[in-house]
Amino acid sequence: MKLIDFLIYFSSLSFIGYGIAYFTSPKMKAEFKRFGLEKFGAFTAILEILGAVGLLVGLRFHPVLIVSAGGLTMLMLLGVGVRLKMKDSFWVSLPALLFLLLNAYILYLAIEVQAPAL
Repeated sequence: MKLIDFLIYFSSLSFIGYGIAYFTSPKMKAEFKRFGLEKFGAFTAILEILGAVGLLVGLRFHPVLIVSAGGLTMLMLLGVGVRLKMKDSFWVSLPALLFLLLNAYILYLAIEVQAPAL
């Protein structure tokens, strides 16, 4: 298995887990309430699940990988921004930052592979 495939599977399974957790865990809903974003919780969870599925589909259809990795990167950039706005500690913010970097790296690799074809 190539490194990129492992990273895609890891990110995808993580986002599926986070997305489902929103609908099953009161703690996840409480976090969105704490952020003042309770209206966007379900929407964010759906975007996470769609992005995760898109990463898996992107293993076969490269353009879907680019869109999904880009979308999850943007979602995590917003997540890091919210964590900074809330003045959360570095350790609490670290998962969002790591998933931002992970999906940005997947996006970079996906675009790099696509570039010679342009």
